[in-house]
Amino acid sequence: MTDDHIIPKPLRTPDPWQELRHLTRARIGLGRTGNALKTDDVLDFQASHAQARDAVHTPLNIEALTGSLGNEPYYCVQSRAPDRSTYLRRPDLGRRLDPEAASLLPKGDWDVVFVAGDGLSSFATQQSALPLFRVMQAQLFDWNVAPLVIATQARVALGDEIAVMLGARMVVMMIGERPGLSVADSMGVYLTYAPYVGCPDSSRNCLSNIHPHGMIVPAAAVKLSWLMREARHLKLTGVGLKDAAPEFTALETSKPLPEKDNDQ
Repeated sequence: MTDDHIIPKPLRTPDPWQELRHLTRARIGLGRTGNALKTDDVLDFQASHAQARDAVHTPLNIEALTGSLGNEPYYCVQSRAPDRSTYLRRPDLGRRLDPEAASLLPKGDWDVVFVAGDGLSSFATQQSALPLFRVMQAQLFDWNVAPLVIATQARVALGDEIAVMLGARMVVMMIGERPGLSVADSMGVYLTYAPYVGCPDSSRNCLSNIHPHGMIVPAAAVKLSWLMREARHLKLTGVGLKDAAPEFTALETSKPLPEKDNDQ
């Protein structure tokens, strides 16, 4: 056979989406086989959907959380939703404390209480709540921080009643966010000054998308610490408190924050 009869191989067209896929976890520029998605993409979608469902329905591992606290005091409470099925169908019950759980919270004189709530992603709370609490303990060395409260079947507003029962002037609710098909372990943080039962969402400041591929814990701590100190100064949170916190990169080049004195 002569060279004239050699059929050249078709040139492979570069994928214009490849570089953009490195910039997002969203599914962009998916390939096709005929009029259908490729098998790998379909299986990846199904796996992400299963992971999102697991994030919602997997119970928070309270034993692991409390074990990591060591000898530190803590409280475990539950909302009025008796089980997961009721919690998902009755958001209102997730916003109020179970009466028996409320009796476990003694009144004190606290500047702030941190609540780790399962929310709609136990994966997120399990992964990020305690690390954030640890960083904030060090940064708020001059605050009277209440023992950590672990709350199950929890909605954001459950933190308001917890703060009222404990006598805390501020509440930080760390809670699992509704999982999507690209992230199932995203945690949200809601800060409320002078909380009360029935407090509107407009009175809160929110930090969202806290997970390894989004806002990392140290960066969240920088913003949260700034917001908390401003809230204490202005005596408010919500629409009246604008986030002007420095970016995390600015903090990295500044002087280190003082360590918490263990003798206090």
